[in-house]
Amino acid sequence: MGRNTRKRRTPLATKAIAASAALALGGGGLIWANFYASAHEDRDTWTDRTKAAGVQVATIDCPDVGQQLTDVPDRARGEVDGELATMDQQITEAYQRLATTRDAQTRDPNFVQNAILQPLKDRRQAIIDRIQLEINRVGGSAPESLDGLSGCTAAPSEQPQTNDGEQDGGQQQDDGQQQDGGQDQNGDGQQDGGQDQNGDGQQDGGQDQNGDGQQGNGNGGQAGNGPVADDFVDITTVQPNVQRINRGRNASTGSFTTKCGVNENKKFNTDNVIVAPGVSNGAHHLHDYVGNQANDAFANNDTFADAGTSCANQGDKSSYYWPVLRVQDGTQDFDQNNDGGGKEGNVGRILQAKQAQIKFFGSPKSKVVAMPKFLRIITGDAKAFTNGPGNANASWSCTGFEDRQLKDKYPICPDGSDVVRTFKFQSCWDGQNIDSANHRTHVAFADGEGRCQNGFQAIPQLVMRLVYDVEAPVIENGQVRNAFAVDGFPEQLHKAITDHDDFINVFDEGLMDKMVRCINSGARCQ
Repeated sequence: MGRNTRKRRTPLATKAIAASAALALGGGGLIWANFYASAHEDRDTWTDRTKAAGVQVATIDCPDVGQQLTDVPDRARGEVDGELATMDQQITEAYQRLATTRDAQTRDPNFVQNAILQPLKDRRQAIIDRIQLEINRVGGSAPESLDGLSGCTAAPSEQPQTNDGEQDGGQQQDDGQQQDGGQDQNGDGQQDGGQDQNGDGQQDGGQDQNGDGQQGNGNGGQAGNGPVADDFVDITTVQPNVQRINRGRNASTGSFTTKCGVNENKKFNTDNVIVAPGVSNGAHHLHDYVGNQANDAFANNDTFADAGTSCANQGDKSSYYWPVLRVQDGTQDFDQNNDGGGKEGNVGRILQAKQAQIKFFGSPKSKVVAMPKFLRIITGDAKAFTNGPGNANASWSCTGFEDRQLKDKYPICPDGSDVVRTFKFQSCWDGQNIDSANHRTHVAFADGEGRCQNGFQAIPQLVMRLVYDVEAPVIENGQVRNAFAVDGFPEQLHKAITDHDDFINVFDEGLMDKMVRCINSGARCQ
């Protein structure tokens, strides 16, 4: 795999969001209203809502073109990935435009459609046309359905439907995503709660508008575009919701632990080499990295193989990376004026995990085979707030309460308890590919019984557990102070459901073989 030599793509308009007086609350530049809607609601439901006179919109909801591209010829992959990254940049710019035109929206009920959504649709259609040409040019067949994905909608704001922190609990993805191989591996139990997504579209460029050390409108939030009070729940009010799978006679019951630190090296960037190779700021949010120390937008397999690693076992040069967690305590961090940071609504003090546990487990129904070197896996969905929860499977909890897991809420932990983020990765592999056009179809989760389907093979399942010492947010009169949230695309409003994690396998062959032997024999190794 040769080095990607495409030029760095420069954001066209991210400077528009720089902190300024024009973005202050009451200064005519902010989306003030909150959008309270569930991520599981159909896109048509959002589109068909009647918008009352003067109601503002909270965010922009665009179809995810990349997820529809399941069969892109290898020769077109680089250009298609670059076009998709440009499409993400267009959404960011449109959201920034949305967040700085409150007065215009109030004066003209057609402003959002005419000045933001229609131009965005035209630009997206031009990119879709280029994607189709690039695929067809190398002998592929571009999906005709892409033409219907150019239009975006403005998600309106509504009054909150408060549930006082109660969760549905016990819900599980139909594709078996919340399975843990029949083992309560860390007491983490990846069973997710209900889906009640809430947010606002306020953008304030990270300014302290109230003189109270809080960003935004006193309702916490990443530069005003989330999170809000209803994004948090007292973990003690959530009912246990972890379910387990029964093991079969051929189960692989061992585990393998690799210790790679908590990013003491302070390796950060806003790239994503899996989704947007060769594109600077392709993630539009900051990532923590452990393991491989050469991961950026321009890394390739040779780069990874030659790099150093933060892992104690030098045979593991894998790359493990996730969006940083920030707290709004009145302080800023090094990237407050950077693309992917404060310029795109990701503000506040970056929290370093106190623990980053990386373990691989087996299958409850079969032995596992070795992962291929350079296998790429993404778990969770950075766009789940607008895409819906189909690929959202990261979960949140608190130490001492990990029999109850949240997918769409941030936990408020009691004294003496820490915040926990847990990621379970896909454990079934197609046996051929280290990646796929949409970065998902080459791997899959086991079904509800823990079996791999469609001829896929069981591979070691990566489970990551991040623990943070976070001061509990305080909610009073519907407002949240000392909020925390993951970094994300600005239009996703920093929802808990958008959490995700990325993995590139760079284990050497001998260490991978040891992992497989340990897991298949029932041993506990590291």
